[in-house]
Amino acid sequence: MSRIDFQQINKRYAPNLPLTIHDATLTIGQGEFCVFVGPSGCGKSTLLRMVAGLEDISSGDLSIGGKRVNDLPPAQRGVAMVFQSYALYPHMTVRENMAFGLKVFGADKAAIEQKVKKAADILQLTPLLDRLPKALSGGQRQRVAIGRAIVKEPDVFLFDEPLSNLDAALRVQTRLEIAKLHHDIGRASMIYVTHDQVEAMTLADKIVLLRAGEKVQTEGSVAQFGTPMDLYHRPQNLFVAEFIGSPKMNILPGRLIAAEATHAVVDVLGVAVTVAVDARRAKAGEAVSLGIRPEHLLHGEAEGAGLPVRVRHLERLGESSMLYLDPQAAAASSAAAALPLMTLRIEGHAIQGAGQSMQLRLRPEQCHLFDAAGQAFARTVELPA
Repeated sequence: MSRIDFQQINKRYAPNLPLTIHDATLTIGQGEFCVFVGPSGCGKSTLLRMVAGLEDISSGDLSIGGKRVNDLPPAQRGVAMVFQSYALYPHMTVRENMAFGLKVFGADKAAIEQKVKKAADILQLTPLLDRLPKALSGGQRQRVAIGRAIVKEPDVFLFDEPLSNLDAALRVQTRLEIAKLHHDIGRASMIYVTHDQVEAMTLADKIVLLRAGEKVQTEGSVAQFGTPMDLYHRPQNLFVAEFIGSPKMNILPGRLIAAEATHAVVDVLGVAVTVAVDARRAKAGEAVSLGIRPEHLLHGEAEGAGLPVRVRHLERLGESSMLYLDPQAAAASSAAAALPLMTLRIEGHAIQGAGQSMQLRLRPEQCHLFDAAGQAFARTVELPA
């Protein structure tokens, strides 16, 4: 069994320092691929190293397969870790690197050879088994590091930013190989640390989005835990809404006109916008933030509320175009200078140019709404799981 339970996990490096990890509580099911993602300094690698037994837990309980492991040595936890730096022995061949950990623990020679062969076949390393690391590409070295973890047949695989040293093309290729590995070895759970939300969205069964900064002390480390589509369609707060998605969600200031069980009406730059949320906990007149993703904005003569904008910059990406837009507040408005730059993604070739004015349309079912504290109002439309 490889279920992993975190119960109110805390980490503080010194009594006079703030908590690095605060009240992390979540469960990773057997065979799940879970990604820890968040900004620099949020404690992603610290939380991973706690699972590995390389970092002490200040308080709380960590269990693997139903067994509390807080004080269990790393070698007895049934985990294998793949590091960012590969950590290969330069004087050993691929075969020797992959077999080394098993030899240290006194495994049978025939069993070692069989496990190395099986891992090499999975990772397409068989032709490279007798090469030294210096004769390998970056992607091949990373596959050897993964192979060294596979031969241990762990209950839990731990990946600490394994793609960060690779170029863009190799990152995509290796990401696909890791996804295939998870499919082929379905019994084992995997925890993967990255700062790249695209990696998180494409690899994960579940995502743990960790926050950094002062809110860790008051609201805890975990900003949201759920499936990639949960975080994309149902962000629980502004931090999640802005972190998940590329480009990030557009956020505009507004004020409630009406707050109902099925919808809210929001004044956004003088335009009344309907949002499909349950707004009963708020009152008319309260300050709110309206969010909508660049891919969900409409322009032209589509139905809905029209928001005036002016094109600042256009990027043509081939199959799509990205427009960067300045919202147009009322003339002489003191808030006009502080309005955030908006992003609109258009499929195909955009005909708009810099300086051109246009109208954006916001569909109620595609809008998000957040209160003054940044907490999301529950959406009232059926969304993909």
